[in-house]
Amino acid sequence: MLKGSIGKEGAGTCPVRGHSNVQGDRTVGIWESAPQAFLDKIEAKYGFKPSPKHGYSVIEAIKAMYEQKAKVFFGLGGNFISAVPDTAYAAQALANCNLTVHVSTKLNRSHLVTGKEALILPCLGRAEKDYQKTGVQIQSVENSMGVVHTTKGVLEPCSDALLSEVAVVCGIADATLKNRSKVNWLAYKDNYDLVRDDIAEVVNGFEDYNTKLKHPSGFYLPNGARERQFKTKTGKANFSINKLPNWKLKDEELIMMTIRSHDQFNTTIYGLNDRYRGVFNERRVIFMNRADMKTRNLKEQQIVNLKSEYNGVIREANNFKVVGYDIPKNCCATYFPETNVLVPLDSFAHTAKTPASKSVRITVEASLY
Repeated sequence: MLKGSIGKEGAGTCPVRGHSNVQGDRTVGIWESAPQAFLDKIEAKYGFKPSPKHGYSVIEAIKAMYEQKAKVFFGLGGNFISAVPDTAYAAQALANCNLTVHVSTKLNRSHLVTGKEALILPCLGRAEKDYQKTGVQIQSVENSMGVVHTTKGVLEPCSDALLSEVAVVCGIADATLKNRSKVNWLAYKDNYDLVRDDIAEVVNGFEDYNTKLKHPSGFYLPNGARERQFKTKTGKANFSINKLPNWKLKDEELIMMTIRSHDQFNTTIYGLNDRYRGVFNERRVIFMNRADMKTRNLKEQQIVNLKSEYNGVIREANNFKVVGYDIPKNCCATYFPETNVLVPLDSFAHTAKTPASKSVRITVEASLY
């Protein structure tokens, strides 16, 4: 914006709207705090009144499960326990549930940290063909540039018993609601075009959804910034001003950020190498400024233990190798999710409610073993 690069083709700026299909979920209403205008359209389409009360963010959901206000966890993909902060607290939150359910393409750590009863519902992966009554189905996703396009599996399913994620959700909804729902869940399962037809009626920007998807490159969603249309009092883009965090570190403290390696996508770790940073066959490492290492009498590849303390609660992550790195003094970096255990649940962005995983106060001590 400062460069004047918004709304110009070839201006050199990558206008990332969201991460993978996470933003796409939000676009079609998968949101704990959906706007009232969207809820009104749901009511008009399906004949029931959605609650205007907001649901739980991830942080709030973990607290609700811990306090036993929420008693059932249902996860669509992902590796919840490895992705969230404050691992020990989150594990107890899941254990407090009466039932935990995971719809998954592969086994992960979350399947071992369960409620009193637990289910794993295996589903098709994105690379597998999705056979339904009306033929092989296509799905659609929104990429990081705000473009909606198709995705279609090319491999035969590894088992005839596997259901698609859509089929799992529709089957549960049909079995639960039966004739109480205006939605024909089984028809949705048989033909994903019907799901998209209904999205087209409810979500702005998705008019003629199925027709637009036939374009090889997909279609752009409405984007005010791209069109230089700003719905503000001035009609221009407005900058927001946020206070910088006022970190007052003790002499022995560092600010830790969690990062991902080259061979990693979210919680899925494909290999133990991080060629960008010169790390091979290891993930339990802490990148430190060499001056900070010297102050603490630490050497390359020395084994250390990490601690964080917030509101009197001490969290520990042990047996990390020190790696000297070009990183600002009083700062350090470790891999996600290995150090999520150090991130307190109560430290988060107050608007977005995302964990403060880039700003965690820790201490580093040489291991005695």
